[in-house]
Amino acid sequence: MDQPKAKKEFNKLQKRLRRLTGQAIIDYGMIHEGDKVMVCLSGGKDSFTLLHILLGLQQSAPVRFEVVAVNLDQKQPGFPEEILPNYLAELGVPFHIIEKDTYSIVKDKIPEGKTTCGLCSRLRRGTLYGFAEEIGANKIALGHHRDDLLETLFLNLFFGGSLKAMPPKLLSDDKKNIVIRPLAYCKEKDIADFAEQMGFPIIPCNLCGSQENLQRQVIKEMLQDWDKRFPGRIETLFNALQNVAPSQLADRNLFDFMGLEAQREQHQAQKIQLADLLAKDVGKLTQ
Repeated sequence: MDQPKAKKEFNKLQKRLRRLTGQAIIDYGMIHEGDKVMVCLSGGKDSFTLLHILLGLQQSAPVRFEVVAVNLDQKQPGFPEEILPNYLAELGVPFHIIEKDTYSIVKDKIPEGKTTCGLCSRLRRGTLYGFAEEIGANKIALGHHRDDLLETLFLNLFFGGSLKAMPPKLLSDDKKNIVIRPLAYCKEKDIADFAEQMGFPIIPCNLCGSQENLQRQVIKEMLQDWDKRFPGRIETLFNALQNVAPSQLADRNLFDFMGLEAQREQHQAQKIQLADLLAKDVGKLTQ
């Protein structure tokens, strides 16, 4: 691809990511005037893209908000601890590096060969949530994208026995933190292309190795296969997350199945009452 065309395609990609991120922020009320947004920067393509897009939106958004980048150095062997501080200092964004040896905890608790992601993410989340309070950040931004949301839906459906995904915005269990996922509408492929063209200094997670047999990887491959064989299916699936009909499922906590008889009787009573009123009105007109 020649340079002018490549630049044009990159601009289109960047505009698409900004537009979709901005739309998600508006649709779910993610960021408001005066918010302090803590962007959790792992060193992966998603969080780098999130930080870059938010910094761009910060310049043009109709509301004023702060952005601070935070990385958790989990003390993994060989972790290049100088990369993120150097990059963030050059970028000119406020940042913090938290040093906490969660690596040793995970390796001690999880038997060799078992999946480490669950415990690792819980430890990381707890540390970051607590740090957000320390620095006065009222929003915690994570880099999960559309594919992550769908993969989580099928993971919970196939392996967890529940119909849930990652919400674009949530209140933590302790009601102290609001977590936002501004990239919720963005495709992973677009993010990967953008990160590559931006030349972000990507840091791979080597805590768990490739873990090729992870259930999430199986789901990812399934969705990728569907996307190739059935164009448009992924978009339809994501639309389904925004178009839930509780009365057509079976969760008694979300819908009052036990009260349907009472609703029917109330409806019938209202119909009889309305008919009586109409009959009285007709009677008055004919007198």
